[in-house]
Amino acid sequence: MRYFIFQIKNSIEDFKRNKTRTLLASLGIMIGVLSVVMLIALGIGLKNYIKGQFENMGTNLIMVMPGSGFESGFNAGAFTSSISLDERDVNSLRRISDATYVVPVFFKSAVIESEGEEEFGYVMGINEEFFEVMNASAEYGSILTKSEVQGRSKNVVLGYSLADKLYSDPSLAVGKTIRFNNQRFKVIGVIEKKGDNELDGSVVMSYRTTYGSINPDKTFWSIYVGVNDEDKIESVKLQAEEALARRYDKDDFSVSEQDELLEVVNQIFNMVNGVLIAIGSISLVVGGIGIMNIMYANVTERTKEIGIRRAIGATRGDIMAQFLTESVLLSGFGGVMGLLVSALIVVLVHPYFPIALNFFAVVLAIGISTLIGVFFGVFPARRASSLTPIEAIRYE
Repeated sequence: MRYFIFQIKNSIEDFKRNKTRTLLASLGIMIGVLSVVMLIALGIGLKNYIKGQFENMGTNLIMVMPGSGFESGFNAGAFTSSISLDERDVNSLRRISDATYVVPVFFKSAVIESEGEEEFGYVMGINEEFFEVMNASAEYGSILTKSEVQGRSKNVVLGYSLADKLYSDPSLAVGKTIRFNNQRFKVIGVIEKKGDNELDGSVVMSYRTTYGSINPDKTFWSIYVGVNDEDKIESVKLQAEEALARRYDKDDFSVSEQDELLEVVNQIFNMVNGVLIAIGSISLVVGGIGIMNIMYANVTERTKEIGIRRAIGATRGDIMAQFLTESVLLSGFGGVMGLLVSALIVVLVHPYFPIALNFFAVVLAIGISTLIGVFFGVFPARRASSLTPIEAIRYE
């Protein structure tokens, strides 16, 4: 233990003598660790965000989408299709006896205006069953009724965060008028806060009201089918596929259970995380090469010091341990700095964008920076330890 502490003290003393060089060497590793950790944090955040979307929905849910959707994984045709879902498909799915509810969902971005304030948000066209699907209730005011949906009412419900941005206090939104797409709508309620969910930033209205300038094609982004009896989910899924297959080719739509979607989301993001780590690791390798070059320069500058130490009894192992310790400390310092900067960025960005750190990212950052120090430090350390005392002392 004393030997280890002695090597660390020696390394720190050398760092103090060469502060600029030390900072430059650590900077490369810091940037590398920062890149890897931020890419992992982004992947984790997006994964948690999408999982949150599904978990906010009710259980026993089947999702119908145009295109092959999530079922085929992550490919070019996953979310593109020659078909669009419409009300004929909704009516067809309603004829499935064990389907408890069928919810068409129209979705688009929009700029929402009210009382001189403008905010970016989303417009969701749904029916009255949507609120049951999303486990959503009104925090203030009321939600849409069946008569309002069928009657193409101009009444709308706001997501909590959108109401907060427009009026500072969400409770003040009820009774106000909002404008978008050159139309006016009356706010009758504010949905309870749902967390990381598009619903929080949306204007929710009758899907029939969107027909016209908002949704001229009268199509839907997806259709949710709910089943009360868990044992009948597979049966309903097969019936939904058969109903849609009468109108479309099987490759033009997807019918997926909630658990299947979550499983595929996990697979996709695990793959994406692996790719992101590989990309970020390139900058770590560059940082490691920088440390190796710095350590070679240190060996050259301190050749006489190495000779004197060898002459008074230091072994090759002692010399190698000294330079290897310096390399690991340099890399470790850069890794810790990269981790701290990453944590600061996550804290600052998280309220506005889905990004998150976990224990895996922290351990990976520390572990990689240590391994970089060992791997790229061992070559200069071996060179230093291979010098003979006489050769080193005579070096000019």
